Amino acid sequence: MTAPVHGASFEDLAAFLQRHEPDGHPVDVVRESICRSCDGRRFEVQVAAITSAVRRTCLDCGQQAFIADSVEWWDDAEVACCACLCGEEAFAAAAGFSLREPEEEGGDRDVRWVSVGLRCLACGLLGVYEDWKVTWGPSGYLLDQA
Repeated sequence: MTAPVHGASFEDLAAFLQRHEPDGHPVDVVRESICRSCDGRRFEVQVAAITSAVRRTCLDCGQQAFIADSVEWWDDAEVACCACLCGEEAFAAAAGFSLREPEEEGGDRDVRWVSVGLRCLACGLLGVYEDWKVTWGPSGYLLDQA
């Protein structure tokens, strides 16, 4: 078992996600979750664990958004709120993306794997709360849905 890792910034969370290597693949890109309505960076995060989908709710304005392709797999019946080991439920969030090599030189890279990392806003504990494989393409646009 590894020791808990704490952080204080997006950079700390990004570095943590880059060490994750889902299914043995490196995380190539990390994008910070930022509310499109108010630029907020504090979220309640819900996971539909059976279908590997994540929805975040901005704690500043209440706007909800799905991370990556989660809207396609969302199942309200299987939802759980993320909570830190300290008991708090407010997080900074980011998505780490493992990318496939392009089919042709100069082509776009599709997303191979999505990892959702959270940093507890109370104690700074970092964790990967959900990850899933993306088996379809083109999927490069998912990079803009952190």
